[in-house]
Amino acid sequence: MTIQQLRYAVAISEAGSLNKASEILYVAQPSLTSSMQELEKELGITVFSRSGRGVTLTNDGVEFIHYARQVLQQYDGLLEKFGKNGARKKKFGISTQHYSFAVKSFVELVERFGMEEYEFAIRETRTKDVIDDVFTGKSEIGILYLSDFNRKPLEKIMNANQLEFHPLTQCEAYVYLRKGHPLAERTVIRFDDLAPYPCLSFEQGDSGSFYYAEEILSTADYTRTIKATDRATMLNLMVGLNGYTLCSGVICEELNGTDYVAVPFEADEDAIGKRMEIGYITKKNMILSSMAQLYIEELDRYLKRYKEEHA
Repeated sequence: MTIQQLRYAVAISEAGSLNKASEILYVAQPSLTSSMQELEKELGITVFSRSGRGVTLTNDGVEFIHYARQVLQQYDGLLEKFGKNGARKKKFGISTQHYSFAVKSFVELVERFGMEEYEFAIRETRTKDVIDDVFTGKSEIGILYLSDFNRKPLEKIMNANQLEFHPLTQCEAYVYLRKGHPLAERTVIRFDDLAPYPCLSFEQGDSGSFYYAEEILSTADYTRTIKATDRATMLNLMVGLNGYTLCSGVICEELNGTDYVAVPFEADEDAIGKRMEIGYITKKNMILSSMAQLYIEELDRYLKRYKEEHA
């Protein structure tokens, strides 16, 4: 088994077909097919199920690709630290819940280093996918929050997948809405105030547990609710329907514009999970790349500066 074979296997699994993978890798399809057949023979398993529609991973293949990504991440990390600079672009990717500050920190990193040496990827996605992306090695870092409500179930899932959570900041709940909203001038907003307006939340998929909700206090009894899949749609619903969402209060005007405001939310005293702890997840015992470390530093710097400016 070679590093090259591992790269081929991961590329095929992501492309979904040998044709597409051969184009991406600049490798002739017969050579790619031969390399995978040799790999499967050596391993004694079938990694890919082949059909006229392309290739899919077998059950053994899913597990193999997971470990292959880990090996490649570690190998690339060693090359970055000890090897000579090569022509191949390094990869760095993150997966995150829908946080504008995570995108802003990512933008700062890309602008600082450019895209000549690195292939960057950022995935704003569902909570389960954030965890899965880091577990499978698709992303090196995942960003999400924990609270008294979701901490135990999410930590159980992370422990089962050999992931660990690193806290960055703690936040109280805020109501995020457009500046022209009837409640925008309030100094504090309570549940009763929100009853006439739709509560907006990010959809978590058909198998989405309520523990995966991105919004704090997600199990409260909201009179009107609408689910969305992306931040742009949610912002449009805030404008068109006077919708709102509950958030960390850390908003990025550079990306979202100045037409929105975060107002402190006063939850009931007995409400469970009314304080958010935002952080990032990584694989346990994993050597982080220098780019990952710099991104974490940028995140930490941005959050601290934001708190100081809005204290």
